[in-house]
Amino acid sequence: MSLPVVAIVGRPNVGKSTLFNRLVGERVAIVEDIPGTTRDRVYGTGEWNGRRFTLVDTGGLELEPGTHIEARVQDQARVAIEEADLILFMVDAAVGIAPLDHEVADRLRRAAKPVILVVNKADNPRRELEGAEFYALGIEPMIAISAQHGRSTGDLADLLVDALPPASPEETEADLGEPASAFVDGDLSETELAELAETEIGPPRVAIVGRPNTGKSTFVNRVLGHERMIVSDLPGTTRDPVDSAVAVDGEPMILVDTAGIRRRGAIDRGIERYSVLRSLKAIDRADVAVVLTDAQEGYTAQDAHVVGYVLEAGKGVVLVINKWDVVEKDGHTADDWLKALRREAPYLAWADIVFASALTGQRVERILHEARRVAEERYRRVPTAELNRVVTDAVREHPPSHVRIYYATQVAVAPPTFVVFVNDPTLIHFSYRRYLENRIRAEYGFLGTPIKLIFRQRVSEESARRQARPRRIARRR
Repeated sequence: MSLPVVAIVGRPNVGKSTLFNRLVGERVAIVEDIPGTTRDRVYGTGEWNGRRFTLVDTGGLELEPGTHIEARVQDQARVAIEEADLILFMVDAAVGIAPLDHEVADRLRRAAKPVILVVNKADNPRRELEGAEFYALGIEPMIAISAQHGRSTGDLADLLVDALPPASPEETEADLGEPASAFVDGDLSETELAELAETEIGPPRVAIVGRPNTGKSTFVNRVLGHERMIVSDLPGTTRDPVDSAVAVDGEPMILVDTAGIRRRGAIDRGIERYSVLRSLKAIDRADVAVVLTDAQEGYTAQDAHVVGYVLEAGKGVVLVINKWDVVEKDGHTADDWLKALRREAPYLAWADIVFASALTGQRVERILHEARRVAEERYRRVPTAELNRVVTDAVREHPPSHVRIYYATQVAVAPPTFVVFVNDPTLIHFSYRRYLENRIRAEYGFLGTPIKLIFRQRVSEESARRQARPRRIARRR
């Protein structure tokens, strides 16, 4: 569904990201007092008085960008203005009118889009009165607010909704929705309905992660076919996680570009710290992580650190050896890489590995297909009877020492989780846990997704009856 687009623009450090977070209702954009914190366009969905809209946070507009990255930030802001149905032009009441404010106002007049002038940082009545000087910009309506403290932001939201174009038929139908009974099959039991709801995955979220400067933004731009993300050889160019919707074989997928992740001790305080925290949050919200490594540098300790975050979160993984186009190769180069990876990272024996080049587009489409397949594997269910056949055969061929295994069942998906009932879980050696996992994978695949084995003690029937008996309460004489 295409929602109306509202772009927040203005010079650097006027509070655009703070207002964006307040209207969206969560801390999506990184907020710092350092000019130039926001670089890429950051999207979110806001809702007010029953009307939904897409909100776009942009980097600060400048007269003369001093660096390549600053120039790309200006390009990103211009794209946001072009695609917007409504523009919120933010200025700073604490600073007053700046020459750049006049320049931005002229740009917006040429854009011929509806504009609301938002005088931010009007934290008290005196500041609000001083904000009257911004009428000199010749843009109305004008409203004074404090995005940080929420002062008059409700009034701004009223103005915003009133200025939006009329709701499209698609919006109206989505707001009305379908009655819940229209989706319920009367022949299904409550248990089957619960399982159906649990396995309804929707569009898979795929986080593009890795250490700094491995080509994550280049990959996203290659998939989208245009410069959605700012690309630079400088590590740390991307700061905010940015969602982009794509279609793979006609099916929707959400790509999330993230900031580079470094080891905790190497992270600088301030913006990088927030960027890394947002990247980790993006992994937590994802179904699959596409981990990009640099083929020129090999699989490093930092790459293993990133993969560790993904596995710890229980997410699917596709490992991409990026920049493969610049590696000198012969007929054995890829095989040598795979052997070294299997040796150095045996925990990735079940993961798919793709040699690719985001710059040239080599195998980029295959990465997307693998990510979708891994997302589906995370929701695979194994019938209890089949699972117990595999476990029984495994135990018969290689019985554990001093442990009796009774039966197993799958209790969850995303990631697939199995409970194995035994007489004493403390006697299960990690090597036997790995043996059972390998047997389950050999039978059912689960390629690219971690699986969990939980060993629990089965209570004997006599013990269960004893626990179920009501206790006798001695009477006091």
